[in-house]
Amino acid sequence: MPNFYDTDRAVAEYLLFHFAPPEVQMPWASGPREGVDFPVRCVTATFDTESVPSDPPGIRALDLGCAVGRSTFELSRLCDEVIGIDASERFIEAARRIQQAGELAYEATLEGDLLESLNARPPTGARPDRIRFEVGDALRLRPDLGTFDWVLAANLIDRVPDPAGLLASFEGLVRPGGQLVLTSPYTWLEDYTPRSAWLTKDGQHTTETLATHLRGFGFLRRLDLPFVLREHARKFQWSVAEATVWQRL
Repeated sequence: MPNFYDTDRAVAEYLLFHFAPPEVQMPWASGPREGVDFPVRCVTATFDTESVPSDPPGIRALDLGCAVGRSTFELSRLCDEVIGIDASERFIEAARRIQQAGELAYEATLEGDLLESLNARPPTGARPDRIRFEVGDALRLRPDLGTFDWVLAANLIDRVPDPAGLLASFEGLVRPGGQLVLTSPYTWLEDYTPRSAWLTKDGQHTTETLATHLRGFGFLRRLDLPFVLREHARKFQWSVAEATVWQRL
């Protein structure tokens, strides 16, 4: 049985989630419109960008678990080099096509077999020439990847078999003084993570256990980031990710 994230349905849903206009992501005026543009807010609402010049030299960023790449494109506005990595070959293929061709046509489900034709394009102001997309396992990254000023891991820790191992690896990825942003709704499922590896330990919420796994980091702040994932024109997943921001000591 194929991994969901390598299916046609997942690719279409995530292209819409990442690149569709807000009125397509959530077409209902009565719906939770604060949940649109989540991959954008993962960058703009979390990293400390106030002191970053408009075209900074040398700022290097990693978008780990980048899916189809919208946050990677957002980071390219601010960083000199951005690497987007995801385990899904289909997601990375889609991200590369948007990067290289400037657009990617896809079809979103309206109802049943009825489809809507859409196009995913890089956002205005993005710098595709600064980006490299790669297929990779977040728990087994290539050893020559190097270190980064900014690392984003959006909705990733509850989708790997060893979240504690993932958290421990960030100390070797983030440069001293650099920033790490984690987001997750903490949807722990045995389909992805063995129950024994869930970060809800001894009655504690995941938030309370993060610091024990990020000993090389200082906690900066937390915020809630709602997001809405459209399955079809009348069905949506609404979730609230917690974002925590950390600084490498």
